[in-house]
Order: sequence, then structure tokens, then C-alpha cells
Amino acid sequence: MASIKDLKKDINYVLGDIIEAVYFWEASNGKKSSKEGSALIDEAINTFDDLIAKVNQKSVEKRGKHLNAVKAELEEKATTLVEKLNKLG
Repeated sequence: MASIKDLKKDINYVLGDIIEAVYFWEASNGKKSSKEGSALIDEAINTFDDLIAKVNQKSVEKRGKHLNAVKAELEEKATTLVEKLNKLG
């Protein structure tokens, strides 16, 4: 398992890139803000908050296994967000 610091960076970069892609989609379609884009951004922010809270949990029994589960959840949720983003265009 990589360090906790690296996992937090991964969460930040992945979800930040998805939010940036939403802004790019809105700009390329001549929209300053769209309901669909805002909903996707809100979902990404909520996912970020949820995952960071899970990483910061210290009262888990098997920390390494817990962090691996958080990493798997990041991959799953990021894939879902990207699929929703692709449906926008």
C-alpha cells in the first residue's frame, strides 16, 4: 500500500480532473453553468469529502485493508463519474 499522503493526492487529482473536465465541457458547449454539470461537480465534491473522511479514520481494525478498500472505492466512483460525464456530451 502506498502512503496515506499519496492516496490523498490520488483522490484530489482524480476528482479534480473530473471537475475540470466538466468545466471544459461547459465551456466547449457555450454554457457558463449547467444543471447537469453542477450536479456532477457536486457529486465529485461529495465523493471527495467522503473518501478523505474514510482515509482519516484511525479507529479501523486493519488499516492497510481499509485503505485498499478506499482506493478501490475511488476507482469505482471515478469510473461512474466519468461515465456520467461522457453521457453529457
